Amino acid sequence: METFGGETMGTTWSAKIVAPPTGVQSAIEAVLATIIAQMSHWEPTSELSRINNSPPGTWHRIGPEFAQVMTTALDVAKRSNGAFDPAMGVAVDLWGFGPPGPRVGLPSEAEIEAARALCGYDAIDFDPLLLRLRLTRPVRLDLSGIAKGYAVDAVAARLKAMGCLDFLVEIGGELLGEGIQPDGQPWWVDVEAPPSLSIVPLRIALHGLAVATSGDYRRAFVAGGTAYAHTIDPHTARPVVNGTASVTVLHRDRAQADAWASALTVLGPAAGMALAERKGLAAHMLTHDGNDRLSPALLTMLA
Repeated sequence: METFGGETMGTTWSAKIVAPPTGVQSAIEAVLATIIAQMSHWEPTSELSRINNSPPGTWHRIGPEFAQVMTTALDVAKRSNGAFDPAMGVAVDLWGFGPPGPRVGLPSEAEIEAARALCGYDAIDFDPLLLRLRLTRPVRLDLSGIAKGYAVDAVAARLKAMGCLDFLVEIGGELLGEGIQPDGQPWWVDVEAPPSLSIVPLRIALHGLAVATSGDYRRAFVAGGTAYAHTIDPHTARPVVNGTASVTVLHRDRAQADAWASALTVLGPAAGMALAERKGLAAHMLTHDGNDRLSPALLTMLA
């Protein structure tokens, strides 16, 4: 088994591969470069940035990878009643978590209300057959809540195409395991827990499964002695303050795991876990008061 790795999407990636073929490092890097060129809101020349910087109503051709991500993003947006929103870039930027960079001090109520008015996936007009997309209002796309999950999917698909059967891929904390380790064991991983909580990590075996975790401890800024997390509620255009410390979702579709982890974080303990139960999602939620919640689907998986 060999380990490969590097930097991508403002974070790191790694891959543990049993009997890797020649050229696997460059193949993975090529996959990641394609995703950045299409979907990065940090890269000024990406397809996504071109769309964001164009007047509303203009049709844009997008790559097949972009279209695949948008299909999943809009599906989760609709099924979560907008808790996941791929068109909330204005609010993300306002709070200092987007390309304009960190902010000093809090935005005004008027700024927050203006940003809230410029959220909403209903402003995305998407034609998957013709691989084109346009914005009907001056919203800004932000796929950071799903892109890493899709990237894990895409890397795994490339490895399979190269004949790899057994591997573990990780990008920025999003994980996927296929096959087994050289000793016959599955790919055991400990679910990431907030550093502020003293709990025993949940250990799971990734066999054809992906795990994605969303947590308010990963990125935040402090103003007036209060920490404001990077997870923004599209309905309010404000950082979430519902007591959720982290949400982990296990799913066979890695992009869906990523998007649903974000959506459940926004919804919070009661509404989030209720939705996870209705949708049959394998979800694990930790709250700041130390409560540990597992959805019925996850309990069945661990039984």
